Amino acid sequence: MQRNMTGGRRVFTIVNVLFLVLISSTMIVPLWNALAESFSSNLGSMQPGILMWPRHFSLSGYQTVWTVLDLWKPFENSVLVSVLGTLLHVVLSTLAGYALAQPSLPGRRAITGLILITMMIPFEAIMIPFYVTIQQLGLLNTLVALILSGAVSGFSIILMKNFFQSIPSDILDAAKIDGAGHFRCLWRIYLPLSKAGLATVTLFEFVTRWNNLLTTVLLINDSSKDTLQVALNGLVNEGSATSSGNLVTTNVKMAGIIIAVLPLMLAYPFVQKYFVKGIFLGASKE
Repeated sequence: MQRNMTGGRRVFTIVNVLFLVLISSTMIVPLWNALAESFSSNLGSMQPGILMWPRHFSLSGYQTVWTVLDLWKPFENSVLVSVLGTLLHVVLSTLAGYALAQPSLPGRRAITGLILITMMIPFEAIMIPFYVTIQQLGLLNTLVALILSGAVSGFSIILMKNFFQSIPSDILDAAKIDGAGHFRCLWRIYLPLSKAGLATVTLFEFVTRWNNLLTTVLLINDSSKDTLQVALNGLVNEGSATSSGNLVTTNVKMAGIIIAVLPLMLAYPFVQKYFVKGIFLGASKE
């Protein structure tokens, strides 16, 4: 009986490993192919088939997409919008989460319920009133509109609230006895103990803003203020030639994709150790 159970577990483990390898390959192979094609020559990248290694190694794709197509301009816009927007989002979500975590807050459960309701409404349902609001504020066609867009979200507020509630209340009570106010308690006690939550919110928001296409298309009509995803969408789906008449080859398109993915790949290792803890602890219910 014990031998049969051991054999069943071994088969189950093998099936799980094969399944994970299959799922991983569907994500790794396309990215690896894009990387190999981005370092291929113009003619080499135009040949059919999936590449595991560059065909006639060349940096011409990166040179063309960065200098000829001026991808550095939307890249700069994306960095500005993503960094400032994420910073604003984390600050506001942290303050709101701390307030909701206080048992003495009047109507705390009702406010939390209203925030949860906002998470059920898709952006597409409020797109028109959102556009009208930005227009009335005089922020259309500005990067400020992209920074303010999504300044807070119900998900981030609830996540930070749950993190703060996981901290023993005795610590806060002791700090208040010593004369510490709310902002000092937040800065000295709650934030140092909530690094996992801050890292999770920061990563989610940065990735969302970096990959955001719809909001930019909705609010921006000046090409000089396009973000990276809008420029990349035009390059991959619409662009067939540069302004000088040169053909936009596959290595140029793939170089643009790698440039867009690279910042996320570089940022993830720094927050990965907090990420899993943040997801599980922040998802706990009151």
